[in-house]
Amino acid sequence: MKIMTIVGARPNFMKAAPIIAAINEHNRKASKGRTVEGSDASIELQHVLVHTGQHYDEIMSGSFFSDLALPKPDVHLGIGSGSHAAQTAEIMKKYEEIVMAERPDVVIVVGDVNSTVACALVTSKVSFGGAGTRPLIAHVEAGLRSFDRTMPEEINRVVTDHVSDLLFVTEESGLANLNKEGISEENVHFVGNTMIDSLLAFQGKADSSTKLDELGLRSSSGRNGTGGKVSRYALLTLHRPANVDNRESLENILAGLRDLAKDCPIIFPVHPRTQKRIKEFGIDLDSHVANQNGSELPQSIASGILLIDPLGYLDFLCLMKNAWMVVTDSGGIQEETTCLGIPCVTVRENTERPVTVEKGTNIIAGTSREGIRAAIQTQSSRKAGLTTPTHWDGRAATRIVEVLVRVLANQRSSFRPALA
Repeated sequence: MKIMTIVGARPNFMKAAPIIAAINEHNRKASKGRTVEGSDASIELQHVLVHTGQHYDEIMSGSFFSDLALPKPDVHLGIGSGSHAAQTAEIMKKYEEIVMAERPDVVIVVGDVNSTVACALVTSKVSFGGAGTRPLIAHVEAGLRSFDRTMPEEINRVVTDHVSDLLFVTEESGLANLNKEGISEENVHFVGNTMIDSLLAFQGKADSSTKLDELGLRSSSGRNGTGGKVSRYALLTLHRPANVDNRESLENILAGLRDLAKDCPIIFPVHPRTQKRIKEFGIDLDSHVANQNGSELPQSIASGILLIDPLGYLDFLCLMKNAWMVVTDSGGIQEETTCLGIPCVTVRENTERPVTVEKGTNIIAGTSREGIRAAIQTQSSRKAGLTTPTHWDGRAATRIVEVLVRVLANQRSSFRPALA
């Protein structure tokens, strides 16, 4: 049975890597004849990895493959950047040729990026031969809703869920959302969070990162990942168009961080989109600082904000797990900080991941400078304590593969001719 997994952008890699590892583990067990949760262990899963190239440079894509031990993609579409319409259309055109040639039994799409919705739409409409069959569509991270249709990701989530055959949910809010939208409960599976699978699998390896030393955040006795006291610092990420494409919004967010910047250094790995906007807007530039690759990036008027280039997965995980506080507009980082127990301030008006607020360490600050300052003050006095969300235990990918094997076994049985 052939399974095709689609990745295209940075968040996809962390979500897909555990699934690929779980497929390999299933095949290892199947080769030894072991049963898998009562399913047909004799089914060997052939895997095809398709990278659309939505994120295409080394730091936004290539380094993640090595950090996460991902195999080299079997197919690389080489799409590159573009408007939402142009990018989605190009992915659909090129991916249709691949899915028709490979004829997989299942196509796995993850998250909410353009690659996800593009490949789900194509798969929902293809037809193999005279029988009119098509692959099953499995959506990993289904059911998340911000209820904000101005977010392109929200459109992608809704459309993908409603053309999918198997919906794998990360948190209980997803179950309620899909139920309200009329999705059959038979197709919905609450499995947990594969991004957390990656975090739990690689957080130990992240300790070997030298990024804390390079940034002067750890005493000399701690070089090469051994011991040493880590200084208090905050970590900042910003990339959403609503936050960075509008000068007033970006200035408000930076203004909301001034008090925090006076209290401790803020390390800011700058997304290429955000880096471009900061330069275009010329926001309060006092000086320039050399980044890790020797190029120059502008530094904010708040002298405590240090701008650096984007980081690979392990270097970023090292900075995140050692941070005193994280300020972000990323959905995935809301989840990761919840798992790590790191106070998180989300500079958005909403979240599609409410469990990070209800059971985690996240607070929704909005985007006004007053709201951000108040949220940071609240988080500064936050008491320790953490309740890990259900199924965020590192086994989400294993549960997904178990479901796929059962479904494929049943599907194969249904096509066997009746005995005379």
